[in-house]
Order: sequence, then structure tokens, then C-alpha cells
Amino acid sequence: MAESGANKMEMVNEQAVAGKWNYMRSELNQLYNKINELEQELNEHQLVISAIQPLDPGRKCFRMIGGVLVERTKGLQEVINRLVKALEKKTKEFAGFETKYKIKVRKGDDVVPANSEKASASQGVLV
Repeated sequence: MAESGANKMEMVNEQAVAGKWNYMRSELNQLYNKINELEQELNEHQLVISAIQPLDPGRKCFRMIGGVLVERTKGLQEVINRLVKALEKKTKEFAGFETKYKIKVRKGDDVVPANSEKASASQGVLV
């Protein structure tokens, strides 16, 4: 009985660790995606700025956000910098979590059986 209770605790602990690892990995992916999205938006802003450069500087520029026109011109680079710092922090936490629980990711695509080279070398042209 005591062994089955300890075994259940181990399974719950392993499941909790795996769940937390998956959650942390999804957070990292979300941060990567948001940074990429904002960098693309910044590039688009720079294209627009270069296109309207010769126009009258007194004219205002607006942006559509959720059906509302908003005057917004600055701050994207600051947001990107903050997200990069947050990403670095999360990456360190993630690496620390992996080392603490000795997590190693197995990739099935990278495994090549040793016999495959011999098999391909022995295949020849049928005459």
C-alpha cells in the first residue's frame, strides 16, 4: 500500500513538472511571437514614415485600433525592448527549470538507425 501511494505521488509530481514545463514553453513561444509581430509592425511603420516624409510635417497620422482611430506614433521600440528583456528572463527561468528537474527533450526526427547507411550502400541497380 505504501509503495502505491509513493508511486502515485511520483506520477503526480512528474505530471506537474511536465505540465509546468509545457506552460513555460508556451509562454516563451508567445513572447517570441509577440516580439516578431511588433518588429514587423515597426518595419511597416518605418515604411509609412519614409513614404510620408515629404509631406507637410503639421499633418497628423492616425491608426485604426479596434474600429477607433487613434493618434499613435511612438513607443514600439520601447515595447520591443521590454519584451526582449522579459524573454531573456523567462529563458533563464526555463533553463533553470530544465536543469533542476533534469529535463531533456527527445527529438524523434533526429534519430537515424545505424543500419540505414549499410542498407542504402548495399542497394544497387538491378540488371
